[in-house]
Amino acid sequence: MRLSLLSDLNEERASRRTAVLVTDVASGEQRLVREAEVGSDPLAQELQDSLRQGKSRLVERDGCQFFLNVQTPPMRVVVIGAVHISQALAPMAKGLDLDVTIIDPRTAFATPERFPDVPVLAEWPDTVLPDIGIDPYTAVVALTHDPMIDDPALMAALRSKCFYIGALGSRKTHERRVQSLTASGFTEADLARIHAPIGLDIGAVSPAEISVSILAEIVASLRKERRRSA
Repeated sequence: MRLSLLSDLNEERASRRTAVLVTDVASGEQRLVREAEVGSDPLAQELQDSLRQGKSRLVERDGCQFFLNVQTPPMRVVVIGAVHISQALAPMAKGLDLDVTIIDPRTAFATPERFPDVPVLAEWPDTVLPDIGIDPYTAVVALTHDPMIDDPALMAALRSKCFYIGALGSRKTHERRVQSLTASGFTEADLARIHAPIGLDIGAVSPAEISVSILAEIVASLRKERRRSA
């Protein structure tokens, strides 16, 4: 691989942007196709299919073979709230190859001792989320039950293109949340993006069971194009 091509690929990785390295199998010639360039590429359809599936593959066009090496950012879960559910969810998420970050301004809860091997930020969400960035490969999970902590995070998520937003709380709690977010200028279509009550309805009770339901819903959102139709 040419050094300039490797440099460009590393830049896309560092910026958490999707890119596809296209290799002509016969000649060995390579080119990097950034996500914004996919529609104008001669292999547009093949590239779009590969990106949708998130898989590298060999394709053929006009008698020529090309290997499409798909580079996508690691999927991550930003958890608002260093609570018991978060403690159960973090190791499960890592088992699914999801990067996890915990955010909670309450320093008594947001400690490395309670969340070993997981980044824990004892800061207000609206302070740190701009630095972290919320992109299409991010799920935002609000678990504190405290609108002063959860709502700023939900606002940031709603303004982003993240693939999943979930919030803990009863239906009545969510109704109050919707009223507050509506007053802040969000539309009905915006608020429909929030999964609330959070998680698939499996009758979960314990923190571990609730974590399973949340992660199942996140995976379902991530893999929605591969799910069987009813």
